[in-house]
Amino acid sequence: MARFHPLQVAAVDHLTDDSVTLTLAVPAALREEYRHAPGQHLALRRVVDGTEVRRTYSICSPAPEPDGEGPRTLRVGVRLVEGGAFSTYALKEIAVGDELEVMTPAGRFTLVPAPGRYAAIVGGSGITPVLSIVSTLLAREPAARFCLVRSDRTAASTMFLEEVADLKDRYPERFQLVTVLSREEQQAGLPSGRLDRERLTGLLPSLLPVTEVAAWFLCGPFGLVQGAEQALREIGVARSRIHEEIFHVEVTAPPAPVAAPAHSTVTARLDGRGGSWPVRDGESVLETVLRNRPDAPYACKGGVCGTCRAFLVSGEVRMDRNFALEPEETDSGYVLACQSHPLTEAVEVDFDR
Repeated sequence: MARFHPLQVAAVDHLTDDSVTLTLAVPAALREEYRHAPGQHLALRRVVDGTEVRRTYSICSPAPEPDGEGPRTLRVGVRLVEGGAFSTYALKEIAVGDELEVMTPAGRFTLVPAPGRYAAIVGGSGITPVLSIVSTLLAREPAARFCLVRSDRTAASTMFLEEVADLKDRYPERFQLVTVLSREEQQAGLPSGRLDRERLTGLLPSLLPVTEVAAWFLCGPFGLVQGAEQALREIGVARSRIHEEIFHVEVTAPPAPVAAPAHSTVTARLDGRGGSWPVRDGESVLETVLRNRPDAPYACKGGVCGTCRAFLVSGEVRMDRNFALEPEETDSGYVLACQSHPLTEAVEVDFDR
C-alpha cells in the first residue's frame, strides 16, 4: 500500500533553464519501502494556501538489484510547468536539507530486464522514466539492446543530455540513440521537425527491425504518444507490446452529464480494511472514499498517473478520462477511481488488488 514519508533533499541539480533533478536520501529503515522497478514514479505533496497539492515525478535513477538492499537515494526529474504550483516551488525554492513528503513508488510503466531488443520514443521530460529503464536494462542484461528515439525543442532544453551520452559511450554496441530537435538544426543526424505519425512511420523501419522489438515505451506529451502508437500499429506492432505514459494532457471540456442513481453507495477495500459510504452529488468514487479514508492513493486526479487504480468488484461506473490504464487492464476490470462516477446504486472497488 502506498504511503507518504518525509525524505530529506540531498542534492538539487539544474539540468536546463527550466528543469532540475532532486536527489532524495532514503533512511535505512525505509529502503525496502522505496524499492522500485525501472520506470516507476513518486508522488510528492505540499500544502499551498491550506490546500494539499500532489504531483508525480518519474524516478530517473537505476533500479536497485532485486537481491540487494533498497535504494540509498532516489532521483526525480522536474520540468517547470507554466503556473505549476509544485514545479515552480521545485525550481525556485527547494534546497538541500529540506524535507519533502514523498509517496512510496507506484506505476506500471516498467520493464523487467530480460534478453532481447527494446525501444522507446520520448518527448521532452518523457526521457525521465526511460532513463531509469534503459540504464537498468543495459547494466543487468548483457544480451539486451535498446533503441532510444527522443524529441526535444533544442539542445539547450534537452534533459539528461550528458547522462544519455554517457550511456551511449558505455554501451556503444547495444544502445542506439536517435535525437530529433523540433526547433533547431543539428550538424549531423536527422533534419529538425516534429516527430509525428507520418514521420515515425517512415523513420522507424529504417532504424531497427520494428516487429522484433519485445516492448516499446512511449512517453511524453499526449500528441507525441498518440502519434507514435498510431505509427507502430500501422507498421504492424501488436498493441500488447506498446506501453505508454503521458506527462501532460490539454484540459478539455467536461463530458456530458450521465444520469446517475439518486442514491448511490461506494464500498471500498483499502489496505485490508473495507467500508461503505453514500455518494454525494457529482462525486467521483475517489472523492467519496477520500472523505472517509484520507489514506486512499491518488496523485494527479486527472486520469494520467494511474495512482488511484482500483479493481471494480461490482456495479457500473462511467470513467471520464483514461490516459493511464492499458487496454488489458480495463478489460480485466480496473478503473481510475478519480475519473469513475457511479451508474448503479451500489459500486464496490478494491484498491488492494
